[in-house]
Amino acid sequence: MNALLSSLRVTVATMAICVGVYTTAVWAVGQAVVPDTAEGSLITRADGTVVGSRQIAQAFTQPQYVWPRPSAVDYNGAGAGGSNKSPASTDLTDRAAKTVAAYGATADNPLPAELAAASGGGLDPHITERAALYQVPRIAEARKIPAAQVEQAIKGAAFNPGGVFTSDRLVNVLELNIALDEGSAR
Repeated sequence: MNALLSSLRVTVATMAICVGVYTTAVWAVGQAVVPDTAEGSLITRADGTVVGSRQIAQAFTQPQYVWPRPSAVDYNGAGAGGSNKSPASTDLTDRAAKTVAAYGATADNPLPAELAAASGGGLDPHITERAALYQVPRIAEARKIPAAQVEQAIKGAAFNPGGVFTSDRLVNVLELNIALDEGSAR
């Protein structure tokens, strides 16, 4: 009986430490050091409505928006994942062909590879500045604004994630589309 009671005490103490104390400590450090990230990097409108997260891609298909990379998980934030299909898969080839056609890419104006291929997790919220600039003519035409205005918004939203150690500048698709909406409303 003593062995059973000792085992129960150890189990309760372990659960309290591992579940209660550890979890609370990690949460507290996250709140103190990086509160925005700890809360999901949420983007809200002026009225407080949450429109998305800086860390999870969303599907944009309307012509006035910058389109993200394709997603093997249909932009479902509940679970990231690739397609696990072979590069020779007809499903992937067909999806890529539809994507290339949607962008109107030609041999003279080839589509950046990242816009035809899904990211490993299927939820990458960023594309390169080059991929965003590729979409300028469609966006400018749909919004009925000068292409230079769209280019300016893209260049203003672009950043180097690794500072001087990376050459490719990235843009967050959701944040850029919000900026385009706000700029078009003026």
